[in-house]
Amino acid sequence: MEEVVDRANNTCYGLAAAVFTKDLDKAMYVSSNIRAGSIWVNCYDVLKPQTPFGGFKMSGIGRELGEYGLQQYSEVKTVVIKLPSKF
Repeated sequence: MEEVVDRANNTCYGLAAAVFTKDLDKAMYVSSNIRAGSIWVNCYDVLKPQTPFGGFKMSGIGRELGEYGLQQYSEVKTVVIKLPSKF
């Protein structure tokens, strides 16, 4: 898992990433350690007006949308996880 994270972070960009796995522990590990502004788990490009959007590194400074759009000096990460419904 460390090699996967190292490879993902070995870029000057960090706008978004996606993780596809059935293992929630792996998803949490990877999403916590990848330097990207948005990380989707088992989906991609899911955006809502309340969800902060923006990148790390050369992919931008600050966030648009949501309450974090007002906080230009923070680095926030969005993690979206699609869980199977069993109800």
